[in-house]
Amino acid sequence: MKNELEATTLKTLQTELTRFFLAYKFALHEIETKINILQEEFKLIHEYNPIEHVSTRVKSPKSILMKIKKKNLEPSIEAIRESIRDIAGVRITCSFVEDIYKVSAMLQAQHDIEVIDVKDYIAYPKENGYQSLHLIIKIPIFMSDRMEKVYTEIQIRTIAMDFWASLEHKIYYKYNKEVPEHIRFELKEAAIQAAELDRKMERLNKEINILKANEADSAILDPTPIANLAQYLSQLPFYYPSKDEQD
Repeated sequence: MKNELEATTLKTLQTELTRFFLAYKFALHEIETKINILQEEFKLIHEYNPIEHVSTRVKSPKSILMKIKKKNLEPSIEAIRESIRDIAGVRITCSFVEDIYKVSAMLQAQHDIEVIDVKDYIAYPKENGYQSLHLIIKIPIFMSDRMEKVYTEIQIRTIAMDFWASLEHKIYYKYNKEVPEHIRFELKEAAIQAAELDRKMERLNKEINILKANEADSAILDPTPIANLAQYLSQLPFYYPSKDEQD
């Protein structure tokens, strides 16, 4: 009887854990679908894609256990679900800083996304120089027997910010987080230089957009394409000149 009870308890726990991780996996699918739609719309309508790259991940059980210990949380699924809000993570890499805020605004405007928190480490970088825009959201997912709102963290950054953050993480991991002072100083200097590169590239992009807009205006004012089109139409076998043209 005892063995049967233990087997039943183990089976229940296994089912709960499977559902727990599936919820985060499905939440990432929902976010990826939304991002793909935004990318497709921008390509077709604006002839421009503000998103360079998207990656997703679900925290490993080991990482979750380490965070439970760090936060001194009760080791229950409900406590983990409510207190650890970055189990599902999305990282969006954009071309320019202004694209970060565009993408953020478009995601926040989605009616089924509930924005819980926004941390702007671009306007207010971390002490070590880290820059990124972080959103904590809740997104609904529909299971076979219920609807569940799942916490997801979205990080949006430029290519330069992502490059710096990736290398900084590797260096800290290599030194087991005990990084010498002079290296921390150099890393912060590199973060400042990366931010300056972002600003410079954004200025260049704006200048190019102004030039393109001026060229487009000139093309609209130039009657040559219209005259060429009229000449082409007049040569078609089914073309009938208007009364004004006949006169």
